[in-house]
Amino acid sequence: MAKSWYVYMGAGDPTLFSSYRRLTVKHTCLCGNQICAIYAKGEDTLPEGPLSINLQQYIKAALATGALQPERPAGTKKYVYLRSVLP
Repeated sequence: MAKSWYVYMGAGDPTLFSSYRRLTVKHTCLCGNQICAIYAKGEDTLPEGPLSINLQQYIKAALATGALQPERPAGTKKYVYLRSVLP
């Protein structure tokens, strides 16, 4: 199945597929303290659920480190992007 970019809606558990909606334009996110977008299986409004274990681990790592995921190996495609949200 093809993959698409999905934006986190800002509420709910970021490891649940239902917290995302498909992006139709390129995201401009990079780093921050909240999930911005994920690259997940699917081509519909919602990503294919449930999100893969690997993607869930990348989401958790991104929130813990504030870094795009996966971090290694260097140059690898990133599946999780972050954005800054003020408290």
